[in-house]
Amino acid sequence: MPYISKTDREELENGDLPVNAGELNYLISTLVDDFMLEHGKSYSVMNEIVGALECAKLEMYRRICAPYEDEKIETNGDVYDVIKIA
Repeated sequence: MPYISKTDREELENGDLPVNAGELNYLISTLVDDFMLEHGKSYSVMNEIVGALECAKLEMYRRICAPYEDEKIETNGDVYDVIKIA
């Protein structure tokens, strides 16, 4: 959740990097808020924001998470037997 302490907010606003999911959420939320303040509160703007967040999530998963999971399959073995069925 983005509702972190005022001290933590100030540190992030001064350039510190987030150290946990709450701080990362705060930074993302403030970026979204700034975008909406600049462009207005409308369905179109909210749709653009949701689309950008979704695409960023998907690209992160495609480029970082999936290859990591592939490495773990090689290391620890697959859990899906159905894939082996031709």
